[in-house]
Amino acid sequence: MWFSNVQELRPFNLTQEEVAGLVEARQAGFSDENCIELVRMARQKHESFTDGDSIASLLQAGVSSQTIMTLAHMNQLGPWAGEALVMHLAKLSDAIVLQVAQRRVAGLPVLSGEKLAQLHDVGYTEAQLSELIANGTTDAQADRVIEVHNRISGQGFHHQHRGH
Repeated sequence: MWFSNVQELRPFNLTQEEVAGLVEARQAGFSDENCIELVRMARQKHESFTDGDSIASLLQAGVSSQTIMTLAHMNQLGPWAGEALVMHLAKLSDAIVLQVAQRRVAGLPVLSGEKLAQLHDVGYTEAQLSELIANGTTDAQADRVIEVHNRISGQGFHHQHRGH
C-alpha cells in the first residue's frame, strides 16, 4: 500500500487479523481504495474487517473487483463468498452471481449455485439461467428440469426392469 493510504487506515486501529486480511486481499490484486472502503464499511457496522481471504479467493478465480465491491455493499461476502466462488468456477458470469445475491438480499426464492452450475452443464445459456433466477425457480424445480433433460438426451443412469 502507498504510504498515504496506510495513513488513511491509522484511525481505524486495525487488529493484526485485519492487517493480515488486508495484505491477503492486496496481494491478490485488490486496490488500496477498495481495501480502505471495505474497512470503512466494516467500521460503520461496528465490525472488524474479516473478508480478506474471501476476497483473495474470488479475485484468484477471476471475479472482478467491481463484483466483489457490489457483493460487499450488499453484505454478501462473508459466508456466502464460497458459493459465489463455486458459481464462478463453474463458468457462471459475475452478472449471474450478482443476480443471485440480489435475490438473497431481498429474501426471495433463488436457485443455489450448485443447481445453476448443473443447469449450465446441461446446456442452459446465461440468458436462460437469468430468466430462471428472475422467475424464482427453486432447486426442486431445477432438479425436475435436469431429470427431464437427462431422460430426453439419454444421459444419466436409468434403472431397467427385466422380466423373469
